[in-house]
Amino acid sequence: MAVMPMKRISIYALKNRRKQILELIQRRGVVEIDDRKADETVFAKMDTVPAKSRFENNAAALQSALDALDKLEPPKKSLFASLNGRDAIPLSKYQETADGAGELLKIASRINTLWKKCADNRAEILRLQTQIRALEPWMKLDISMRTISTPTTSVFTGSFPVEYTEETLRAKIAEGAPDVDGVVVEILSASPQQTCAFLMCHISQGLKLETYLRSIGFTYPAEPSKVPPAERVDILNGRIAALQKEIDENEAEIRTHKNRREDLLYTIDYFTMRTEKYDVLGRLWQSPHVFLITGYIPAENAEALKTELTTTQEAYVELCDPSDEDDVPVKLKNNKFAAPVEGVLESYSMPGKHEIDPSGIMAVFYYFLFGMMLSDAGYGLVMVLGCGIILHKFKNMEEGLRKTLTMFLYCGISTIFWGILFGSFFGDAITVIAKTFFNTDIVIPPLWFTPVDEPMRLLLFSFLVGIIHLFAGLGAQFYQLAKQGKWLDAIYDVVFWYLLVGGAIIYLLSMQMFADMVALSFTLPASVGTAGIIAAGIGAVGIVLTSGRSSKSIGKRFLKGLYGLYGVSSYLSDILSYSRLLALGLATGVIASVFNQMGAMPGNNPLGVIIFIFAFVVGHTLNIGINVLGAYVHTNRLQFVEFFGKFFEGGGRKFAPFTTKTKYFKITEEK
Repeated sequence: MAVMPMKRISIYALKNRRKQILELIQRRGVVEIDDRKADETVFAKMDTVPAKSRFENNAAALQSALDALDKLEPPKKSLFASLNGRDAIPLSKYQETADGAGELLKIASRINTLWKKCADNRAEILRLQTQIRALEPWMKLDISMRTISTPTTSVFTGSFPVEYTEETLRAKIAEGAPDVDGVVVEILSASPQQTCAFLMCHISQGLKLETYLRSIGFTYPAEPSKVPPAERVDILNGRIAALQKEIDENEAEIRTHKNRREDLLYTIDYFTMRTEKYDVLGRLWQSPHVFLITGYIPAENAEALKTELTTTQEAYVELCDPSDEDDVPVKLKNNKFAAPVEGVLESYSMPGKHEIDPSGIMAVFYYFLFGMMLSDAGYGLVMVLGCGIILHKFKNMEEGLRKTLTMFLYCGISTIFWGILFGSFFGDAITVIAKTFFNTDIVIPPLWFTPVDEPMRLLLFSFLVGIIHLFAGLGAQFYQLAKQGKWLDAIYDVVFWYLLVGGAIIYLLSMQMFADMVALSFTLPASVGTAGIIAAGIGAVGIVLTSGRSSKSIGKRFLKGLYGLYGVSSYLSDILSYSRLLALGLATGVIASVFNQMGAMPGNNPLGVIIFIFAFVVGHTLNIGINVLGAYVHTNRLQFVEFFGKFFEGGGRKFAPFTTKTKYFKITEEK
């Protein structure tokens, strides 16, 4: 349960060993390569951008081809496919893949070309369908929409923004343009939003009619058809049919490559590894004959890699401790109990310089608090069985997911423990079932007490848990400062707060008034209370005198000291935050009992049994989902805000070794 110590590593070797050494380091995955500056009079960096870009483009082209193939021929995946993890294949398989990469790139190029044609054709079909929809209101017109006149007549084909009938439009023209007579009106289509019409008059009256029509909103079509609309629609439908046929043919050709899907997956991973390799290659310092690799390696792996490099690759390896100025990456090493919460810790931040790995103590409180919030043995059993079965069945799942499920497994065990203490098994399901369907009184007594009956007792216990949790955080801060040799800081920033907060709590517990207020059945002796208030006084004075010790001015020191003492209010709010343990614990039990009572309302009859089973399954499923999420969120909050706030700043950088970062397969090395 610690941050793994790191070593700086420098590897010198002949350039003709560069490929073998880089591939060995990549396979071992224990070295984070950095860009430490070297003597530029001796070493220089090579430009690998063109090669790296080529590999990236190859991987992207293959991925595009795979995506197209997957859309047409989706791979068969089970419901739990995501739990299976990546299949492991030997490293030699990638060498075979490299030999056939050229052929696959040609296939991918052909697939991408065909898929682009399909996309272009679909876009064209949409455009043509839009044109057809625009022509639909004009389908009754049997002449070109561009006809504007004959030797003796003026023709108007257009639309109005309101709905007209032939009678109403004629009447409107007669009223608005009385000197224009003999107007022919044909309504082609009409709706509340638009009326499409064909109008005709004697050519001598055309200008007058057009002027009036425009005054009442008449407009010509934006894209008039050269041929009659019905004929134009037939032409467009023919083009659509031809485009769709081409799409079908192209998709059929793409489908012929479905048996190459796995080869595509291999090759994508191959080019991904090549990209990573050339990225690193571009960061190496090289001379005409020698190259240099620098970086960080966990101390426990350093000697083994050094031995392997010197014996098999004739390299010179130098190991040393990092300096205080080095940006040393962080790698955690924990046992099976603490490792599952590493993901939660990483979501906050990795430990910074001189900080401890809090995973161990965090795990204890995390499982404890989570179980206390959920606090139902039935729900805990569901979590344990669900996570346990998945972990047992899917042994190849990704490590991050495995850790998360393991964390919830431990949280489930804690939930069972608290459920037994509080006498909750799917709420009061056993009591309700026994009473409703068997007319029997069966009550599962709590091993400790029932929170619903004694909420104040649970609230006081929640505050006690909070105090212990906060004091553990202060203890971690004391350890960190002491480890750095800052003993005075440890006394000033930790011991004085222990005295102040702890002494104040002891004093309160000696007061009968406080005991009556919170319904305590005991009080501490007055002498103990006196000792507590003395300790609190010492702590307060110490905080006032030392909180502003960084300032040179006595006045500023005193004012900062008073402000530091004001921080006692944050401890009060932090302790009160643990009331959420009561709130969530009660919520889980109460909601569970409500669903049980609702399901039992129809009584003991066949329909009642069915309704109860339905209400039980649906209700408790919802309750588990909601309260597991609530317990997860609030447990994280208590860790991040209250607990970490006492000692943990974070800011560390996660160890990122040069390794085989593949997307679809895991790499195994032949023995």
